Amino acid sequence: MDTTAKNAPLVEQRADPFVYKHTDGYYYFTGSVPTYDRIELRKSKTIADLKNAQTFDVWFKHESGPMSRHIWAPEIHYLDGKWYVYFAASEEEDIWALRPYVLECQGQDPLNDEWVELGQMQPADGDEKTFIDFSLDGTVFENKGKRYFCWAEKTGGQFAASNLYLAEMESPVKLKTLQFMLTTPDYDWERIGFWVNEGPAVIKNKGKIYITFSASATGACYCMGIMEADENADLLDRNSWKKSRYPVLETDYEKKIYGPGHNCFTVAEDDVTPLCIYHARDYEKAVGDPAVVPASDTRPLEEIVADPLYDPNRHARVMEVQFDADGRPVLMFKSPKTV
Repeated sequence: MDTTAKNAPLVEQRADPFVYKHTDGYYYFTGSVPTYDRIELRKSKTIADLKNAQTFDVWFKHESGPMSRHIWAPEIHYLDGKWYVYFAASEEEDIWALRPYVLECQGQDPLNDEWVELGQMQPADGDEKTFIDFSLDGTVFENKGKRYFCWAEKTGGQFAASNLYLAEMESPVKLKTLQFMLTTPDYDWERIGFWVNEGPAVIKNKGKIYITFSASATGACYCMGIMEADENADLLDRNSWKKSRYPVLETDYEKKIYGPGHNCFTVAEDDVTPLCIYHARDYEKAVGDPAVVPASDTRPLEEIVADPLYDPNRHARVMEVQFDADGRPVLMFKSPKTV
């Protein structure tokens, strides 16, 4: 595929990319815009055409209170005949009070029809631990007739680890079961800068379900690991899951691809070839751009410049997913020599 041949950006300056191929044959794309202030959608008939597709701003942040800062990692899903967007947001008054929120489209055209706010994602009845702290990167998947919500949540204060949690869903806006901790940062490659597991994405193959995730801080140390389980197992049982000992995708200094992560999976135009959509930078040292920082951010300039979250050049990219002899996904950058 031309879009994967040289590891070139698919959509520039869109971190946390998410692509969904709908039954109408279109690819729907969203991701974090550098200013973190809106939900933007686009669509096209091919993956490559997403690059220059018309963009539609379907929702903007509030001026204050919930959903007024850090609009991060939106995902668009089609559930039970309706379009939904899941995203994380914080408050101008508390910029790290991130929580997962849900939008619902009032029609069948997500680019032009009205979107309404359904509020914060709700925990299961009796669950007093879920979504009470720094929570983000929610994704939705189905397995064996059940729908699941997987997300990252950091509990225990500012210096605690960001773990991945999993629960069955009762509805598009509410969980059915108590949270189950899928993974916590166990290894050194998950603990660089910050202790982080985030950005889950699901792919299935040969009777197994795989959840990739991103680890460490958002600079060049950002990388990806993977969890796996039998698709017939109890996905809410810790014993059902195995975790990769080493990263499955990380910075490639030779190819100048830095901090790959926060991916999703979709399929190529042939509806067979699996694709991994991920973000990465073209250079090692992230540099914050004051132009994309909200006016309410009064930090000294040197702090902003040193903040990788405000480096806008995390570009969405594409790679074909290969599988090893046991059916496990293999994620590899293309070599220029093979082009």
